[in-house]
Amino acid sequence: MLRQHVDRILLAIVITLVVVGFFIFTSASLGLLAHDGASFTSVAFSQIVFGIFGGSLSLFLMTQIHYRNWRKYAFHIFVASCLLTLSVFIPKLGLEHGGAHRWINLFGFSFQPSEFLKIGFIIYMATWLSGVHKVIDTTRGGTLPFVVITTLTSIILLLQPDTDTFLLIGISGLAMFITAGGRWRDVAIMIVSGVILLFILAQFRPYLMDRFTTFLDPEADKQGSGYQINQSLIAVGSGGLLGRGFGQSIQKFEYLPEPIGDSIFAVYAEEFGFVGSFFLVTLLSFFTFRGYKIASHAKDIFGMLLVVGFITLIITQAFLNLAAMLSIAPLMGLPLPFISHGGTALMATLTAVGIVLNVSKYQKKVI
Repeated sequence: MLRQHVDRILLAIVITLVVVGFFIFTSASLGLLAHDGASFTSVAFSQIVFGIFGGSLSLFLMTQIHYRNWRKYAFHIFVASCLLTLSVFIPKLGLEHGGAHRWINLFGFSFQPSEFLKIGFIIYMATWLSGVHKVIDTTRGGTLPFVVITTLTSIILLLQPDTDTFLLIGISGLAMFITAGGRWRDVAIMIVSGVILLFILAQFRPYLMDRFTTFLDPEADKQGSGYQINQSLIAVGSGGLLGRGFGQSIQKFEYLPEPIGDSIFAVYAEEFGFVGSFFLVTLLSFFTFRGYKIASHAKDIFGMLLVVGFITLIITQAFLNLAAMLSIAPLMGLPLPFISHGGTALMATLTAVGIVLNVSKYQKKVI
C-alpha cells in the first residue's frame, strides 16, 4: 500500500521548528540591533522573504516533483552547484570576509553557494550509490570512486576555505556510503584519514588550531579565542530551569558574538532555560527519528539514500552547533538549522526537507 500524501508528522515537526525558530531569531536580533544600530527590516528581510516565504514555496514545489526525476539531472545539478560555488573566486562577484571567499553578491543580495552544493552533492551521491550498490563493497567499484567524488567536492570547499561545510558533506557522504552497503573497514580508514587531514590543516590554518586548543581549555584565553564559548556558557547557565523569559536575554546585548548566527542557541537557552532547551532538542530528535523511519520505508534505494543524506546533513549541523555552544565540541561557526539567521540557508534546508517529504509520499506502506 502506497501513501498518497506527505508524512504529516515530519511536516508538523518542521513547521514547529520554523515557527519557533522565527521567534527565537526575533528575540536574538534585538541584541544585534542594539549593538549595531541597524533596523530590524535590514536584518530580517532575507530571513522572512528568502528563508520563510521562499523556503516554504521551495518546500511545496519539491513535494510535487517525484523524487526519481532528480536521478535524470543529478550530474548536471552537481556540476552546476560546483561551478556556482567556485564562482566565489570571480572578482566583483564573490565577496571576501576575514580572508574567506564564501559568498556571492548579486543585485545587492549576498548568499553562500555552498548551501546549494550540499544539495547537489547528496542528489548526485544518492544517484551514483544507488547505481553501484551491488559492488559498493569493492575497492574499485565502490570505495575508490566514492573517495574521488568526495575529495573533489572537498577541494572546492577547502579552497574557500569552508572547513565546516567540508565536515558536514563528509559525514553525510559516509552515512550514505554505509547505508548503500559500504565496508566498515573502508569507513574506518576514511574516518582516520579525515582526522589526519584536519590535523594537517590545523598546522597551516591557525584559526583551526585555536578551535581545538580552546575546546581543550576554554579558560586559557577568555578575552581571545575562548571569548565566545565562555560568553555562551554564561548565557546557558543564566537560563537556569525556566529561563529569564522571552526577549530577556542579557548576553545578547554586546556580550555574545553572533547572537543571531551560530550563538543563537545560547540566547534561546538563557531565555527559556533547561526546559526550553530540552523541548528544542526533543523536536530535533523527533525530526531525526521520523526522517530515518521514512528512509527505512522508502520504495527504492535511491529514495532511501536521498533521505539518509539530507536528514544526516541537517541533524549533524544542528547537534554540532548545540554541542559547540555547550563546550562539548569545538566551535565551528555552524548556524543552527531552521533557527539561525540566513535566508539562503533556511531556503536550502526547507528544499531538502521538501525532497524528503516527496519520498514519504511513495513509501512501501503507511506508517
